[in-house]
Amino acid sequence: MEYQDIAIGLDVGTTKIVAMVGRRNEYNKIEILGIGKSKSIGVHRGVVNNITQTIEAIREAVSEAEHSSGLKIKEVIVGIAGQHIRSLQHNDYITRLDFENVISKKDIQKLIDQVHKLIMQPGEEIIHVLPQEYKVDSQAEIGEPIGMYGSRLEANFHVVVGQISSIRNIGRCVKAAGLNLSGMTLEPLASAEAVLSTEEREAGVALVDIGGGTTDIAIFKDNIIRHTSVIPFGGNVITENIKTDCLIIERQAELLKIKFGSAWPGENKETEIVCIPGLRGRDPKEISFKHLSQIIHIRVCEILEQVNLEIKNYGNEEQKKRLIAGLVMTGGGSQLKHIRPLTEYVTGMDVRIGYSNEHIAGGENGIISNPEYATSIGLVIKGLDDKKKYLCTNTDMEHRYHRYDENSELISTKFYNKNRRLNSEEDQNHKKKKNKTKSFLEIWADKFRQILNDTE
Repeated sequence: MEYQDIAIGLDVGTTKIVAMVGRRNEYNKIEILGIGKSKSIGVHRGVVNNITQTIEAIREAVSEAEHSSGLKIKEVIVGIAGQHIRSLQHNDYITRLDFENVISKKDIQKLIDQVHKLIMQPGEEIIHVLPQEYKVDSQAEIGEPIGMYGSRLEANFHVVVGQISSIRNIGRCVKAAGLNLSGMTLEPLASAEAVLSTEEREAGVALVDIGGGTTDIAIFKDNIIRHTSVIPFGGNVITENIKTDCLIIERQAELLKIKFGSAWPGENKETEIVCIPGLRGRDPKEISFKHLSQIIHIRVCEILEQVNLEIKNYGNEEQKKRLIAGLVMTGGGSQLKHIRPLTEYVTGMDVRIGYSNEHIAGGENGIISNPEYATSIGLVIKGLDDKKKYLCTNTDMEHRYHRYDENSELISTKFYNKNRRLNSEEDQNHKKKKNKTKSFLEIWADKFRQILNDTE
């Protein structure tokens, strides 16, 4: 099996770290080759707060994934989230001097590069620049401007921004674990790849990924990302409240939440009771299902109110921005009993739980398609798509072969046509041209390598 045919997603979460190895089969479905999982004890609300513990947890998850897949893992694509993430809308334009020629990818890349030069707040860095609608001269609401004539190319962008220190800390942990970083992507965007359909993105949908430490939101309309947000609390605040109110340890609180908890307390009777063993010979504790559900209900409602606020901030009340497909919930927190009807009640929208079934090869559905693995699967999909786009750039007239060293540094790119290899002078011209018009991925790869070098 060729290494370029597979991708490894690394989900560094608050409660768990997951390394997932996958490839596409002949039916364009994701075939999971291996998966590793470890407890995350060095991450708080999506942000690394203990480098050593996080490195060990990454190594444990990767080692398990290597054992189950039979492959040596060299590089990973990592999801990034946390309370430091914010997003903004930005409009920018370029004036084309060669307006006699049609708009090309080079023009779009020039416009995106210009947005990357925006001055952010101290300590912040742009993670994603996501084009929305384009405008060519006086013609607006253009989805794809390539091939059109025009002198002024303008676009609306959704810009995702994060703290440089948090990005560097994740990069340092990955490198210290003996891995190369092939890229980073915002976790709600990765989850969206795994659980949303094209029809939902077109109609308008809000993805809500309830993780252990954060709740991530991504809103799509007309198949375009419109809004992203990270709410700095998730399932852990529910567990913490159960632990505090019931005077039990965290492990017991988590088990209570999963096995007996409900987001809708009305169904429970006062006589329904669970008995928790006491510590070191102490008397056991009796906890009623109704009291447990009341604790959970209060915290879930707080999370959903924040979700509702983000949806309103996007502008869902406007007829043009209405989210016809409603809301899709995923992540470990979406498995909480009765959370779907409660979400429908709070938001007034249609709700479904997001599984990755349609992307996973038929024989591998089940545990892997569980909502808690949505981000990991989305990272694998993103990694495979990036390799398809940038590492194997083939056309009818030309093939490019990229050569990398052991540190994933690009050594050279050789160009071939159908019948002969280009001579050295042509090869140099191609390389010079390539250096002048670096792709979006190559620019970000250079930035991440610089970040990793700075952390050493």
